[in-house]
Amino acid sequence: MVVNFGNWNKPPHHAPDFSKKKKTDKANMDLQATKQRFEIIGNSPGLNRAIEVAIQVAPTDLSVLITGESGVGKEIFPQIIHQFSSRKHGKYIAVNCGAIPEGTIDSELFGHEKGSFTGALADRKGYFQEADGGTIFLDEIGELPLSTQVRLLRVLETGEFIKVGSSKMIKTNVRVIAATNVNLLKAIDEGKFREDLYYRLNTVPITILPLRERAEDTILLFRKFARDFAEKYRMPPVRLSDDARSALVNYRWPGNIRQLKNITEQISIIEQEREITGEVLRHYLPVEGNQNLPALFNRAQENQSFSNEREILYKVLFDMKKDMTDLKKLVLDLMENRDAPISGDQARIIKNLYNADNAPFAASETVHNPIHISHVEKEHIQDTEEFVEESLSLADKEIELIQKALGKHRGKRKYAAQELGISERTLYRKIKEYDIKG
Repeated sequence: MVVNFGNWNKPPHHAPDFSKKKKTDKANMDLQATKQRFEIIGNSPGLNRAIEVAIQVAPTDLSVLITGESGVGKEIFPQIIHQFSSRKHGKYIAVNCGAIPEGTIDSELFGHEKGSFTGALADRKGYFQEADGGTIFLDEIGELPLSTQVRLLRVLETGEFIKVGSSKMIKTNVRVIAATNVNLLKAIDEGKFREDLYYRLNTVPITILPLRERAEDTILLFRKFARDFAEKYRMPPVRLSDDARSALVNYRWPGNIRQLKNITEQISIIEQEREITGEVLRHYLPVEGNQNLPALFNRAQENQSFSNEREILYKVLFDMKKDMTDLKKLVLDLMENRDAPISGDQARIIKNLYNADNAPFAASETVHNPIHISHVEKEHIQDTEEFVEESLSLADKEIELIQKALGKHRGKRKYAAQELGISERTLYRKIKEYDIKG
């Protein structure tokens, strides 16, 4: 009998793979530890997946593009990537590209030489030079001007840039993480974003789901915010009734986590009762159809607003023209029939031209013509109709609407930009371009 001892050390085919289980347990431990460290609340699969990708890509130097709606917490993920990378001891600089005026953004990012432009009184290092050896987070990357996008692409491809007003090439070793709440593929089709830059940034994409797609996390977030505000304002935390929980979960949250935090703070301060019912909660939830969040800029909506304004002006002008035509016809009729009584139609025209409530007679009254014109012949009457042509200049319309928005909001540019449906940076540029005062 031959006994084969060669397979004695091999595990049976049905033995469990303990190494795989250990990797899974370690990944779960890393995930929970990361949530605690960065105070991330939620257990939805989409959120967990985004955190796992951030941890996995951190040890590399790959560029990362984070996408998601305004208010979902995109700014946390660049910090996770930086802290889990070999650059964690280097600088971490976060730059909001949408908050920097177009005329100065190149100087902010890449620096400038003394005298390169008005106000450049000394040499200045840009963020890319300051962050050498570290990480730079470019938030609202979709707001970058095309000229700046070209400079950024060169940095990503070669690690080189030139200061404004200089001819000297500077090397930098920076990891770039970008974020946006706009559809960059659509922006590429519209010629607002470079396709080569998009694919260079989008080496590793991370998508942060909106709050409406992780409804199971809404209750956890509300409890966290309620405890935080209770501690801050030294009062008992608010809690939700069953119908309030249902209302909270079913609401779409167009402003995402930022909106939920804001409403939780309002309720914590204003409400005397600590248990919040569904009826009370609904008073704090805006009607979704009336939401006008400014975080998403839509050029079509801006053009539509100009179109609506033009239609209103046309209507006013046509109404004025009709009134002048009616007045001219009335005067001619009265001249031809000086002694005839005023008809109902004529009285109606007069009442429309003057305030109807203050007219000296009713439309149904019949009075003799009080107008006496002497020594004037009909053919000597000149046509006094004047057509006021509307200016079709978009620049004039932009100036007019910007001035109206600034006046309505007492010069507060943030709210004026929201009213106009444009970003605050775009409004700032328009104010400088048109030299609008106030």
